[in-house]
Amino acid sequence: MVEMINKKNWEETKVKWNNYWKRQNTGTPLMCIVAKKEEAVDPVREAEIAVRDVEDKYFDAERMVARYRYWMDTHEFLAESFPNLSVDFGPGSMAGYLGCNIKFARHTVWFEEFLDDWEGYKKLEFDPENEWFKKHIELFKRVRELAGDDFYVAIPDIMENIDVLASIRGAQNTIFDMMDEPEEVEERIKQVQDCYFEYFDRFYDVAKINENGKDSSCYTVFNIWGEGKTAKLQCDFSAMMSPTQFREFIQEPLREQAKKLDHVLYHLDGPDAIRHLDALMEIEEIDALQWTSGSYNPDGTHEQWFEIYDKAVAAGKALWVQVYTGTTEEWIARIDRLVERYGSNALFMYFPPMSMESAQMILKHAEENWKDVEGSYVKELKAAGKLA
Repeated sequence: MVEMINKKNWEETKVKWNNYWKRQNTGTPLMCIVAKKEEAVDPVREAEIAVRDVEDKYFDAERMVARYRYWMDTHEFLAESFPNLSVDFGPGSMAGYLGCNIKFARHTVWFEEFLDDWEGYKKLEFDPENEWFKKHIELFKRVRELAGDDFYVAIPDIMENIDVLASIRGAQNTIFDMMDEPEEVEERIKQVQDCYFEYFDRFYDVAKINENGKDSSCYTVFNIWGEGKTAKLQCDFSAMMSPTQFREFIQEPLREQAKKLDHVLYHLDGPDAIRHLDALMEIEEIDALQWTSGSYNPDGTHEQWFEIYDKAVAAGKALWVQVYTGTTEEWIARIDRLVERYGSNALFMYFPPMSMESAQMILKHAEENWKDVEGSYVKELKAAGKLA
């Protein structure tokens, strides 16, 4: 059995994650709570491993792992959080594997569009010799080697569908492409989707950890874990698409992609993407919904987003909710309403790193108030025969 550093309740955590994906969790909702151990802070060590430059941050496996091990030493992984390190080349790195140049800065990564026209351009195919893919997978392997089974190395955000095309062609050109060359766009999306698992599987084969005869993996940034292939799917470009275009270009590719994964979280990004929620909820293979409220909007616990969660829960999806607006006491008050409405069997709450005092306050309140709650809205749906 794998013993994971800084994770005292790993066996219980795995049970809760497995039940979350089936919407059958018992006890408190799942929570990502990472608390700082002030007594473990070592200013000398912290200074030694601090990020020096772009090369140090993104490409030095030894120092990346050293930084993460320091993070593990100085933090406690509570509730259903678990140690995992992201080795990302930015969101949507498949665009780099398919021809974009990737530009790295201290606080961001972007992809340079390079294609003026699809006409006459080669088929988008898996290329094991692409310089960015080779650099990424070799770095990934080295980090995994250094990590051992002490912590997970998360599947990177390689991305899918038209989001990759928008990096290659640019957003404005892609909008025109949908109008002027819809068949070309459909074919290029298919090519991207065909490439997806060629790349995903190579990272998965490195990242997976076998425990008790079962492979498992986690996905970058979203801190989700599951047995088999676990991933986040998205279409951020949908903010610039009509509902008709989304159904025409995106719905079926997402469905086919989700069928090949074991656990799927959909990342719904920003108010302009809400109009596609009905089409997304029709995809049975999506297991859970994550809502990102967008810049300057309150976090996912606020009641103004309950309309989104209502549709997701009615469609049989679990919820992934980000918590960050306000004080610890305000978090608890809003989560009280969230749990009262949606219950605890299919709810995951992602908190920012916090003090040990705040963590203990939340955990105590959860034990006393959030255990095995069915949820008023869930009861309504069941009474109306709309939810099993």
